[in-house]
Amino acid sequence: MTPSASAAFIQAFTVACQQQHITKLVLSKYRGTEPQLQKIQVRPTMIKQQMMLSWVSTYQTRDTTKNYSLADSTALLAQLLGTEFKNAHLLTKTHDWQLSFSKKDKASLLKTPVATEATPTNHLQHNREKQRYLSLHRPFFRNLGITDQQDQLIPAMSRKWKQINKFIEIFQHALADSQLDIGQALHVVDFGSGKGYLTFALHDYLRQQLANPAQVTGVELRDNLVNLCQQTINEHQLQGLQFYQGDVRSYQPERLNVMIALHACDIATDYAIHTGIRLGAEIIMCAPCCHKQLRPQLTSPAILQPVLQHGVHLGQEAEMLTDGIRALLLEAQGYQSQVFEFVALEHTSKNKMILAIKKPVNPKRQQEIYEQIQEIKQFYGIKEHCLESLLKPVAKS
Repeated sequence: MTPSASAAFIQAFTVACQQQHITKLVLSKYRGTEPQLQKIQVRPTMIKQQMMLSWVSTYQTRDTTKNYSLADSTALLAQLLGTEFKNAHLLTKTHDWQLSFSKKDKASLLKTPVATEATPTNHLQHNREKQRYLSLHRPFFRNLGITDQQDQLIPAMSRKWKQINKFIEIFQHALADSQLDIGQALHVVDFGSGKGYLTFALHDYLRQQLANPAQVTGVELRDNLVNLCQQTINEHQLQGLQFYQGDVRSYQPERLNVMIALHACDIATDYAIHTGIRLGAEIIMCAPCCHKQLRPQLTSPAILQPVLQHGVHLGQEAEMLTDGIRALLLEAQGYQSQVFEFVALEHTSKNKMILAIKKPVNPKRQQEIYEQIQEIKQFYGIKEHCLESLLKPVAKS
């Protein structure tokens, strides 16, 4: 008799723990009665030379940690799956397991292998295999200039290949932390898609790895790049992928689950974020570029003028303030926001990412954020921040 999806997931969890192959377990889409609980993350830990499992419960304003044995963890997991949590993501050294429950509580289980590449034998420097989320043997990578006719990585594209895989890794974790149901078709828009490296990669990951009937759209101003991408789609008969010639102001999707805008110049990033917020995107991923709007507005406080007299420091300050306020505004609109370097500077100078995952709005925190933003603007003499202006009708509602 074939085990149910839940039973198979629990068995995979138990075996992964026994073989010490587990990386982490994430329980999300909470539907229980405990106030402000958002998700639970489970990781292995050693306590008094015995392997235990650390359960970290994430609330809106705090985390709590409890440690359980494998037997107790397995029993607790069986109790929570499908009742209080409608999504579970198990990451192991060999496979990823995604368990989701539909609105009618029908369970579906997706198992995907973890693609790896060999690492040097010097385990002191590399004690873990590097994970790759995509295969170079996808024919469209030849069209995009990533691989040659033998499906080998072109050496000049090695940095780009690392960036693509890092982006997919970040997206995978964001998806696990979100409220999205991977059993339902995701609608993804990539503003400023360029040659389509990430657009094709994300479409392939969703369709091939997660078996999600995703609808992915790349939006790009340059006709020649749109034509290249569309020809590649037609040549390989890729379903659920399209490219649109335009920008964030001209393309207005009806539905949006995931909004991506990498290296959108200056306030184009603000328009992209606003589109994501307006359409209720559950995941927003931006890599900002060319922070021009705030720099001429800044008036350096007297105590900082000796430091900020240098142009490079003034530019860094404008970048920090622009993206910091963006992250605060996202949080005020009900997103868990982070600003971080997603690839090393050696790969690209445009390495900052703003990642936002939709969460319930906290009205008290929302008001605090608006007050904090006004104080920051007053301190630096900022008259206008584009995203704040775009959101004013939302903020007053």
